[in-house]
Parts: sequence; structure tokens; C-alpha cells
Amino acid sequence: MLVLGIDPGTAICGYGFVEQNGSRLHAHAYGAVTTPSKMPVEQRLLKIHTVLDELIQKYRPDAMGVEQLFFNRNVTTAIPVGQARGVVLLAAAKNNLVLIERTPLQVKQSVTGYGKATKEQVIYMVTKLLHLPEPPHPDDTADALAVAISAAHCMDTIAWRNRL
Repeated sequence: MLVLGIDPGTAICGYGFVEQNGSRLHAHAYGAVTTPSKMPVEQRLLKIHTVLDELIQKYRPDAMGVEQLFFNRNVTTAIPVGQARGVVLLAAAKNNLVLIERTPLQVKQSVTGYGKATKEQVIYMVTKLLHLPEPPHPDDTADALAVAISAAHCMDTIAWRNRL
């Protein structure tokens, strides 16, 4: 089973493909789609969608995991993230992917065993679980891989297998 994890954002949109065979996890490809701040927002969103669509066509994942939108105080940040998230959801729908939405707490719990883990703890565990030679950069890429791991764990349950 191959899962694409996404950490949406307009400046940096992290992605990571994680394959699960039994209890073994393997990272296929990961990185980030970056857009310049001076680029018009509609062009930034188009670039994110185009690159994600190309990656989906190339790797043909079975499902896509996306972190649910969560913001505590800064609504200004939430709006561009929500726009990028919409483009990501469009790419999933366009390619008929099973969509798995996970809260930040669920992602951290799945990867580290603790729902309030720090960013550093998540990056460390992603690196260890996927046997990566070095921590993924930027942090958005590590977050996307964490989302993919969490989604793969979710899909590995009997309820998900029965749903599919």
C-alpha cells in the first residue's frame, strides 16, 4: 500500500510517499513544492495543484493523507493554508484517491506515541521509522511524511480494510 501524505501551505507544501508492507515502512519520494512570495496567489495554487497532480500520476498512491486544518490564534495564516488544502483535496478527488484526514494530535500520536510531541520529536521519529539517512528538510516535508505514516497506520485497521 502506498500513501501520499501532504502538509499543505502556499509558500511550502510538503509531500511524502510512504509504502507499507506489513509492519515495514519505506519512503518512496518526498520533498516540497515551493512558491515565491511575490507570485500571485492563484499562480501559487496552480503550481501546487500541477506538481501534486504530476506526482500522483507518477507514483499512483492508494490513498492520500492530509492534516486537518488547525489554527489557534492566527486567522491570517489559516486562510492561505486553507486555500492550499482545497487545492490538495481537489487533486485527491480528481485522481479518485481515498482521503484520510488526521488531526495534528492524531499524527503526532501515531508517529511518536505522544499527541503533544514537539516538532523535533516528530522529525526524529520520521527519520527512524523510515530509515532515512538524515532528517528530511524542510520541516514541511517531515510533517508530510508523518501524515503519510499516520494515514498508513489508519488504513491498516480492520475498519478501513472493510470500508475499502
